[in-house]
Amino acid sequence: MVDVHVVKHLEEAALQIKINLLELCEQKSIHIGGDLSVCNIMTAIWQWKIKYDVQNPRWEKRDRFVLSKGHASAVTSFNQAAIGCYNLEDIYMEYATDFGRFGMHSCNLINPFVDVSTGSLGHGLPLAVGMALALKKKGNSESRVYCVMGDGEQNEGSIWEGVMAAKSFKLGNLIGAIDRNKMQFDGYADDCLPMGDLAAKYRAFEWNVVEIDGNSMEDILSALDSLPPPDTDIPTVIIANTTKGFGVSFMENNRYWHMGQVTNIQKETAIQELNDAYAKKWGNTKDE
Repeated sequence: MVDVHVVKHLEEAALQIKINLLELCEQKSIHIGGDLSVCNIMTAIWQWKIKYDVQNPRWEKRDRFVLSKGHASAVTSFNQAAIGCYNLEDIYMEYATDFGRFGMHSCNLINPFVDVSTGSLGHGLPLAVGMALALKKKGNSESRVYCVMGDGEQNEGSIWEGVMAAKSFKLGNLIGAIDRNKMQFDGYADDCLPMGDLAAKYRAFEWNVVEIDGNSMEDILSALDSLPPPDTDIPTVIIANTTKGFGVSFMENNRYWHMGQVTNIQKETAIQELNDAYAKKWGNTKDE
């Protein structure tokens, strides 16, 4: 059973990440809709589950992280700042600048806390497969590779090559997480290229499939805390059913907010809605 205190702590942490995102979105145009839909699961991975040493980002025993949904890089950066990788203000100052470590896509050439550069959709899972296989060949049976994907990139053939390879190489140390917000830049995913029953497809390739409400921190923690050991043979995918723009009424399921920039009034309205939702569930007290 999930500890209610942990749920509250992580929901507060996710709330802060969402506020950070909206502050950035007032300054820059970012992929705010998909950032909000994936925020809870990314916060749980980075602030609860991942095995990571911020003092040694190349520690061999660490868990690896691949953001295949590369345009949600700000969510990664803000979560890494929350655990001590950077100063929060550095992200606002450097984001999408010529000198910055932070941008629309993660880049490991300028940021040591990024395992691999991503951005071209469909490429992250094959990269994660290679990393998981390398860990296995090195005899590292303790570390996992987490790969966060969008549902739109499930249209890519490279994803399914990676899915087949992961099962063939018995990569139980590979954890995929799909932000199933059911929308792409061009509209609803099923109107662009329907994927049908995504869970059934992964099961057909003999993956361990866990379907959850990806906006529910309780569901997310239950899934992450129930992962099989990394030395097992079967890869796992968490299909997180989410809402694009989650928590902000004028952004939810609105294609316009796939990417955009908010006005000050829109930002304040969005932050108020997020704070109100948190207070309705937990009251006005926050963890110290």
